[in-house]
Amino acid sequence: MTQHTDIDLASRALGGSVVWANDEFFGMKENLVTVEPPTFSAHTFDLKGQIVDGWETRRRRPGGPGVDGTDYDSAIIRLGAPGIIRSVTVDTAFFVGNFPPACSVEAAFVSGFPSPQELFGAEWKTIVPEHKLEGDTKNHFEVTNAEASGRRFTHVRLNSIPDGGIARLHVYGEVLADPEFTVGVQCDLAAARNGARIEESSNAFFSPATTALMPGESRVMGEGWETARRRDDGNDWISVRLVAEGSVKIIEIDTANYKGNAPDRITLRGRADDGDWFELIPETRVQPDTLHRFRFETATPTTHLRLDTFPDGGVARIRAHGELTERGAAEVIRRWQR
Repeated sequence: MTQHTDIDLASRALGGSVVWANDEFFGMKENLVTVEPPTFSAHTFDLKGQIVDGWETRRRRPGGPGVDGTDYDSAIIRLGAPGIIRSVTVDTAFFVGNFPPACSVEAAFVSGFPSPQELFGAEWKTIVPEHKLEGDTKNHFEVTNAEASGRRFTHVRLNSIPDGGIARLHVYGEVLADPEFTVGVQCDLAAARNGARIEESSNAFFSPATTALMPGESRVMGEGWETARRRDDGNDWISVRLVAEGSVKIIEIDTANYKGNAPDRITLRGRADDGDWFELIPETRVQPDTLHRFRFETATPTTHLRLDTFPDGGVARIRAHGELTERGAAEVIRRWQR
């Protein structure tokens, strides 16, 4: 059994993007939030040098590019969803003679759709003070300072001190549901972008269960939740913590791209907090590479869903369309305002 906690708020899979960098001469800034692990192919050159899978700036020189009031390079990342940041990983994979000696990370909350110029004037909080980096390493930092603890953020600024290459940036934390898009409107109560999360899963051999809650359509098998092949009498399952208490009206179980490895059957149950599980979808046969939709005329207040697959296989997406109850709406507002 696998327990799931924080999600990568900066990941492209959640909708994160790199909106600005002062320099990206050797490696594009967008590589920082790429979902796939970094790769390296020796002796692959273009007219600027070795092709790298990461963000790499040129060597700083006095009076050279990037003279912007600082003596280091920076990139600004818009998180896929506002959230509380608990840890950061600065991955310098394959950068061995050209990684930055140190880094720092700042964060800010800016509503709406700010331009890079507007972000420059934001109130930035240091969440990772300047710290030494190791090359070809996943450098992990816990966010423990009181200035950042429990605060919600929309953007982070990664500082490469003074210059060099960083393959990936992972910003782990908890998505906070935005009341503007969840309270008083119908929404996907099981969407990671809205604050739903996987609490536990029986197996995540090929890909993590969190992928089943990601936005957008699954394009390939690797973008959904797929378990190992079972060789016993059991079955696989995942437990989803919804955004908050809500009334589920429509369930979608999507097996897109799982053609020879979709589950044979599923069941879906719900519960409110620590109450008893109740049946939402009885044992039902599912088809490969198919979007299965289920509508409910009456809706019981629900905080958790449990999807069981029989015996195993892959599920691309789970969606639970509905509305927050009065209690659920109050919880979302309270979290947002804390």
